Amino acid sequence: MPQISRRLDSFTESVIRRMTRISNQYNAINLSQGFPDFDPPVELIDALKTAAEEGPHQYEITWGSQKFREALAAKQTKFMGIPIDADSEIVVTCGSTEAMMVAMMTVCNPGDKVVVFSPFYENYVADTILSGAEPIYVPLEAPTFDFDREELEEAFKQGPKALILCNPSNPTGKVFTEEELQFIAELAIKYDVFVIADEVYEHIVMKPYKHTYIAALPGMFERTLSCSSLSKTYSITGWRLGYIIAPGYVIENAKKVHDFLTVGAAAPLQAAALAGLKLPEQYYAELGEVYTGKRDLFLKGLDEAGLKYVAPQGAYYVMVDISEFFKGKDTEFCEWMIKEVGVAAVPGSSFFKEDVSNYIRFHFAKKDETLLEAVKRLASLREKAKKGI
Repeated sequence: MPQISRRLDSFTESVIRRMTRISNQYNAINLSQGFPDFDPPVELIDALKTAAEEGPHQYEITWGSQKFREALAAKQTKFMGIPIDADSEIVVTCGSTEAMMVAMMTVCNPGDKVVVFSPFYENYVADTILSGAEPIYVPLEAPTFDFDREELEEAFKQGPKALILCNPSNPTGKVFTEEELQFIAELAIKYDVFVIADEVYEHIVMKPYKHTYIAALPGMFERTLSCSSLSKTYSITGWRLGYIIAPGYVIENAKKVHDFLTVGAAAPLQAAALAGLKLPEQYYAELGEVYTGKRDLFLKGLDEAGLKYVAPQGAYYVMVDISEFFKGKDTEFCEWMIKEVGVAAVPGSSFFKEDVSNYIRFHFAKKDETLLEAVKRLASLREKAKKGI
């Protein structure tokens, strides 16, 4: 029989989505795949009802409806602090997953190199390989998950075409400081490199930390592809609405890649999502407060369970260190925990290039009652694990 593409040998199926399937099988509390168990803002639900009745129900312009792009440009101009042109600097995609793939395929040729911080969101390596590129890994050192500046510059000296930056970070919850981003920007300009910025958690940042858009730094809009989505900001992960913001010469070509990948994002959902894009600034401040409360509730439960963790600065993930009471494979541990404790997490090894098996990742984008039940179950985790898995 004909052979399947060899590039698929370089990565596996999504470990995150696999944990969800196992969680569903055993009716566990799913703190693995990062989606909420609560509704989006009522304004979006009402707008979706209207779109269901009134449409549009046919294809929109492939790179996004005019009204959606205009509303998005207005919102992001306000938050990013730089003018965004709705017609020439935005392409709307089917979620940030497609946005990242389009970004990679737009700027990378087969054989190019791409700098990837480790730990990383699992899609980045698959995106790199599917684009025909080769990843260069730069470690983020626990527990602060900071990078070594000399090591990062050594990676740039290898002649990469792009660097992938997840800020705030999945899986660590790290929020890169403006100083760190300025250093990355200086290297990108010095070595003539694109930055592909995954900023889906841009509005989920805990005080006193602040999110800085790297595209807004001097000289960086011209070489940055800012990828994001509405999924996390408005709790609509199933709507699959993402976008790329970049200079016109990049978007002109990104439109071509997007057109032949998916044609376009769902027309009625773009119409309904306008209600979210037009929410007042107060919504985003309250969103940060809501997730700060959920983080604090969950971390309190981890403290009571005697579990060690890295407190997140942004996003809605917590990396928990299980090395004190478990020395085996983290994938085995996570599958055991689903069955015996009733809570699902993601094995940390799926995020690292290095041989790391002492972390698991939880998320806390859940109702308070869900989190309280999860920490109640986790209270027995340490002792159960010590008795053997």
